[in-house]
Amino acid sequence: MNFESLERRASTRLGPRNESRWHGLDRPSWRSFFVALVALGAALFLALYTGAAADGGHLFLAAVSGLGALALAGWVALTIVPVLARRTPLWWLSYQIDYKLTREGMVYLGGVLVVALAALNTGNNLLFMILACLLAGVLISGLLSRLVLSGVDVQLEMPEHIFAGKPIMAIAELHNTKQTMPSFSVLLVSDEKQKTKKKPLAEPAPGILARPVYFPHVPRQQTVRQNVELTFPRRGIYRQDALGLRTKFPFGFLEKTRRVGSEVEALVYPSVEPTEQLCEILPLVSGEMESYQRGRGNDLYSIRDYQFNDSARHVDWKATARTGALQVREYAREDERRVLLAFDPYMNSREELSVLGADRFERAVALCAGLAWHFYEINSVLEFRSAGFATPRTIAGEIVYDVLRCLARVSPLKAQADHNFLDSLSDASNIFKIVLTSQPRGSIPTQLWSSSYILFLPSL
Repeated sequence: MNFESLERRASTRLGPRNESRWHGLDRPSWRSFFVALVALGAALFLALYTGAAADGGHLFLAAVSGLGALALAGWVALTIVPVLARRTPLWWLSYQIDYKLTREGMVYLGGVLVVALAALNTGNNLLFMILACLLAGVLISGLLSRLVLSGVDVQLEMPEHIFAGKPIMAIAELHNTKQTMPSFSVLLVSDEKQKTKKKPLAEPAPGILARPVYFPHVPRQQTVRQNVELTFPRRGIYRQDALGLRTKFPFGFLEKTRRVGSEVEALVYPSVEPTEQLCEILPLVSGEMESYQRGRGNDLYSIRDYQFNDSARHVDWKATARTGALQVREYAREDERRVLLAFDPYMNSREELSVLGADRFERAVALCAGLAWHFYEINSVLEFRSAGFATPRTIAGEIVYDVLRCLARVSPLKAQADHNFLDSLSDASNIFKIVLTSQPRGSIPTQLWSSSYILFLPSL
C-alpha cells in the first residue's frame, strides 16, 4: 500500500472541514518526515543490535550492523534534513519583539529570588522543586506570549475621504494564520518608535492610531475586525510605517510588543465646516456674482430694450409706458452660477513665511476649502487653479475632491520675481473669479478687479 492510497483512505474518513485542512498540508514535507522517522528507527535498532552482538562475541555482525546504523543516519542527515530545513517556515525568527517587565513580574521575580536563597541556604529538596516550578512558569509565560503574537497579520483600513477635525470610522483587522493555536488578549497599538510624519508647516500630529484596540480572542485561521474612531486635528499627509501587537498573556509577568510592518497613509482634507469667517464672506461673494452674471432668476439685475427672442412675461410695462418703447426685466441667474476659485500660495516677505504667516496660511486654506464645498453643495460650475495644479471647468461635484486633495498638500512657496501667479488668471475673462492671495493690492492686474472678488491673506 503506497502513500497515495493512505491519503485517499484518510480523506474518506475525514469530514469536509478536516478534509480541506488535510489537503492544505505540505504533503512532501510530511512524507520526508515519516521516511526520516522510519530510517532513524531502523538505525536505532541496528545500533542496539550492535551492542548486543558485541557482547555475544559476534564481532563481524556487530561491525556490519554498526556501519548500517551510521549509513542510515548519514543518509538522513545528508538527504532528508536539508529538504525539511528548506521547507520549514522560519518567519517567526525575524519578529522584532520588545520586552517590558511589568509590576506583577517584578513581584513574582522577587518571590523567586527569595525561594532561591532559601533553597540554597537550607538545601531543602521541596524548596528546589518549588523553585523549579516557579522558573517553569516564567518560561511558559514567555513561550505562550510569543506564540500568541506570532502568525498574526495586521491591516488598518481607512475611509477614502477624511476631513480634518471630523471623526471617522476606520477598521482594524487581525488575521490569525496559525494552523492550530488561537491568539488571546492582543492589543493593537501605534509603534512608539515610529513618529508620524506630516507637513513641516503644521504642528506635529499624533499617530494614526491614537489609542489601543483590544482583541480578546482571534481564532485560528480566522479574521477579526473592530471599528476604530479616529480624528485628525490638521490637514496633510499622515503616515504610519509600522504598528505594534502587544500582550501580557498569560500571567502578566512580561509585556511583549511585536513590531508589525504595515504602511498606512491617510490624506486629510482641510475642514469644510462653516466658520464665522466663511459666513461673513459668502453674502459678499454672492452679491458680487449676481452683479457680474446675467440670466433668469428671482433678483432683478437690469431693465433693457426688448429683443425679438425675449419672453412677453418679462416685459416691464411701467418702464415701457415711461420710455415709449418695449422694456424687459433682466434677472441675476442663480441656477447656472459659474466661478473660478484660485488659491495663490506664493508669499513675498519672510514674515509671511513665519509662524504667524503659517497660521494665516492655514486659515486661508480652510476658507478656500469651505468655498469649494459651498459651490459643490449648490451644484455650481467650478474651476480651480493653484500653483502647478488646475482643473477643468465642470460641475463642482466632479472635481471637488481633486480640489480638496490639492489643498491638503499645498504649502507656502517663495514668490519669484519673474513669475506672477495672478497673471495666469487673465485668460479667464468670461467667468467670475474668487482669488485668495497674499500679494499686495498694487500688484493685482487691472483686468482682475472688474471680474473678481479678491481675498487677501494678511487680512484673514
